[in-house]
Amino acid sequence: QVQLVESGGELVQAGGSLRLSCAASGRAVSNYRMGWFRQAPGKEREFVSTISAGGVLTYYADSVKGRFTISRDNAKNTVYLQMNSLKPEDTAVYYCAAGRVNGDYRKYAQYDYWGHGTQVTVSS
Repeated sequence: QVQLVESGGELVQAGGSLRLSCAASGRAVSNYRMGWFRQAPGKEREFVSTISAGGVLTYYADSVKGRFTISRDNAKNTVYLQMNSLKPEDTAVYYCAAGRVNGDYRKYAQYDYWGHGTQVTVSS
């Protein structure tokens, strides 16, 4: 089993930056694809970004491309999401996920383990 704990979410003004962290425990996640998803009130959970097990390949939703950067430190069993130029529409609960994804990495059903989320609120 893998336990994931997100941190770093808070209230920030539009244009500001945040770095989210996701610490894994229970098992090394170096062999897992890691992803970030988010869910705003009244909306479905949506894909934000993902990074391959080795950290070489990264993908982003169009809405965050150029503003967000995903990275991982397998030695620390941690994945990060650097978020710059934040907008009010980025407001959501952000979830970290891990899995041996064999299909569409944008689909949350492809991931096996989830954190409880961290709230990001961007004020205008």
